[in-house]
Amino acid sequence: MPFRYANPTAETHAQPLTIGNLLNSTDRRDADQVIVYRDQKRLTYTDLRDRIGRLATTLEAAGAEAGSTIAVLDWDSHRYLECFFAVPMIGAVLQTANIRLASSQLLYTLNHAKAEILLVHRDFWPVIEAIREELSHVRSIIAISDGDAGEIPAWCIGEYEALIQSNRPRVTFIEVDENALATTFYTSGTTGLPKGVCFSHRQIVLHTLASVAAFASAAGPGFRRDDVYMPLTPMFHVHAWGFPFAATMLGMKQVYPGKYEAERLLQLRRDEGATFSHCVPTVLQMVIETAIAAGERLDGWQILIGGSALTPSLYEKATSQGAYVTTGYGMSETCPMISVNWHGDEPYDSTRGGLPIPLVQAKIVDPDNNTLPDDDEALGELVLRSPWLTPCYVDNEPASEALWRGGWMHTQDVASISPSGSIQIRDRLKDVIKSGGEWICSLSLEQIIAAHPDVAEVAVVGVPDPVWQERPVAVIVPREAEKAPTLEAICKTLDTAVVSGEISRYAVIDKLICLDALPLTSTGKIDKKALRAAIADNSAAAAGANG
Repeated sequence: MPFRYANPTAETHAQPLTIGNLLNSTDRRDADQVIVYRDQKRLTYTDLRDRIGRLATTLEAAGAEAGSTIAVLDWDSHRYLECFFAVPMIGAVLQTANIRLASSQLLYTLNHAKAEILLVHRDFWPVIEAIREELSHVRSIIAISDGDAGEIPAWCIGEYEALIQSNRPRVTFIEVDENALATTFYTSGTTGLPKGVCFSHRQIVLHTLASVAAFASAAGPGFRRDDVYMPLTPMFHVHAWGFPFAATMLGMKQVYPGKYEAERLLQLRRDEGATFSHCVPTVLQMVIETAIAAGERLDGWQILIGGSALTPSLYEKATSQGAYVTTGYGMSETCPMISVNWHGDEPYDSTRGGLPIPLVQAKIVDPDNNTLPDDDEALGELVLRSPWLTPCYVDNEPASEALWRGGWMHTQDVASISPSGSIQIRDRLKDVIKSGGEWICSLSLEQIIAAHPDVAEVAVVGVPDPVWQERPVAVIVPREAEKAPTLEAICKTLDTAVVSGEISRYAVIDKLICLDALPLTSTGKIDKKALRAAIADNSAAAAGANG
């Protein structure tokens, strides 16, 4: 029997799933709710809608049209929130430019995305000045002075605030196709040139609705209309994990901190009453240490952690300060939310990625794409399906085919899945250490070593070995320089884990390196590629000196 369909009338309107529709009713229902930028700006939702309209006409006057790419280089701000809506609402594509990339990589991403209009914060004017002649598609640049009354560069067509105030607000927007691209973002490029992920209006709206539904169903603190939202994940990184869209749809009070400075983040939390934030573990570490030094507790602050595994020791430190910490899983290619690790009756395991949120399918597969059992023991690559996964890498067909081989999106993450469906990320495929025919998961070693009282941060990487193929090396940042733990002390901790069956005896490290700080990627994750290169360079230099 064929499928049956509804028979709409000639005047039935099929409401598209577009970003502009997330604004419906907020300027009436939540007209007086505020959006705060540092201590510099306070807007109502009525103001937000007006400014979005003014930004739209400003961009159109600068040459934007449907299909144009408009790139933003700014810190987390009300301006960025305005771009989240105004750019896709005129049918253009928002490129959230990664401001932490090297200038050569930033240039590559702007040219690859064919960015035609740039909005640039004054902190990044020197960067654009240096690469401006090589920008192949840019026709207009708008300066963001951010309250500075000084002159703007001659190559800018005007200043953001002055331009939007001089333009009349657009009230009626075109009806955009929900499958049209809305945003693009480039990965940090730790394994070659950055790759562009892209998302349609429909994907972002569905991700927003599913995220809100997931947190609304949480047994404990969630993400609800009476929360006060402050992002600690950059807005350039996968839309700050999608929460600005969700917060705006719900009409929540929002607090945007600009550049991340730990003291200011804590001050904004106190002054504005922030109750919900999200960040990677390195940012949490920075905030916690600053709070401890100031004798400040973090009661009532829910913090969602993603990007990399949260060690039990850092989780315990955060909760001892009163923070309510939840972990989750996602990546640039997944828009990004895939799963959340909810608190339950059992002791909380901060290392888990948790249960898939609505509309997500997850499984693990072996190298031949055979499905492995959900017994929390089998290890395989995590593959996914959901309506909001990036359909491709921009203009990169080989990488897109590898990403979607077999009709599932391949994450390159090694995981196990419990019988209840809870995901636990064990490692990245590229970070798994292959030693003597065994897989050694670097994350497991890191979690054990991080529990040592004299270790502040740790990363474990595999280095080439003539006998075993690879061997694990631990790189640590000591809690106190004069109390750096010895290799013997760390191995003693690992030996205990061997006896308990947590790791195999092959996983005990052979070498320990102490650094003042671990190298980070542009999104705040530990850069293991840089660590491996540094270890290799040091080994080669030592061999040369010995020779």
